[in-house]
Amino acid sequence: MNLEQLLEAFPHPVGPLRILVVDDQPVNIRVLYEVFRGEFEVLMATSGEQALTVCQEQRPDIILLDVVMPGISGHEVCRRLKANPDTRDIPIIFVTSQREEAEEARGFEMGAVDFITKPVNPVIVSARVRTHLALKLQSDLLRSIAMIDGLTKVANRRKFDEALAISWRACLREGRPLSLVLLDLDCFKQYNDRYGHQQGDNCLIAVAGALGHGLRRPHDLLARYGGEEFVCILPGTDLQGAMQRAEVMRKAVKALELEHQHSTAGPLVSISLGIATRIPDIDSSPENLLAAADKQLYRAKQEGRDRVCAIELA
Repeated sequence: MNLEQLLEAFPHPVGPLRILVVDDQPVNIRVLYEVFRGEFEVLMATSGEQALTVCQEQRPDIILLDVVMPGISGHEVCRRLKANPDTRDIPIIFVTSQREEAEEARGFEMGAVDFITKPVNPVIVSARVRTHLALKLQSDLLRSIAMIDGLTKVANRRKFDEALAISWRACLREGRPLSLVLLDLDCFKQYNDRYGHQQGDNCLIAVAGALGHGLRRPHDLLARYGGEEFVCILPGTDLQGAMQRAEVMRKAVKALELEHQHSTAGPLVSISLGIATRIPDIDSSPENLLAAADKQLYRAKQEGRDRVCAIELA
């Protein structure tokens, strides 16, 4: 599939594809801006330091990176981006006046996907960028399929583990709270025993759909944690906000009005939810946050199920 077909079939989740152009000479940035401005969102940086900041804050889909710059060189920018789990998958094309094979080989060894020599030819640079964007979208698509739970179509445990690590690092860097909501269906074994496993699967699908409607921000994540357990990652959400979100989800599941005759929590399918919130620091870990949410879920079950229990960690 070419780039247009990919974008038509799988629209980019945050709008137009983003190209970051990095060059210490504004005239070179202007040339590349004119090539891409009608089709893509063009981000610009005039130094290696600025490029690293833009990558962290705006996550471009591809980078056109000058090699020779004052301060941090293009090679060093590439090295740092590839060493960072948050940015290592962004394809980098070196744009340089250097034509030596050894220089090109060094760039590929560092993780660059292509080289373009100056002065740039608009037709060539456009074709190469479009090719690498199409390859990236195909890779992202395959990767996303591997991260989806086959039954409920929400994120799977592998995706959750990856997203939790990324959200933890982002909140640690920005000094923002991170909330986890761990939940499961009340008395689900009894539900399967009474209605059968096929109906149990249908119940999980319906519950996952109801839970998903309670997440409004693109960086929030709902995942199937295992069996009848689900988990939500809420970056930048304090305890009060997480409790409000959890209550919306609890009510959404009850509103499905799925019969559950053998539940000790009531005649309808319900969920119990445990929340843990903290501002990450170097002395804490995402595993500790998850363990705290699990304790609150256990507390919710002990107190009668179909309820929300929460804790804020200092």
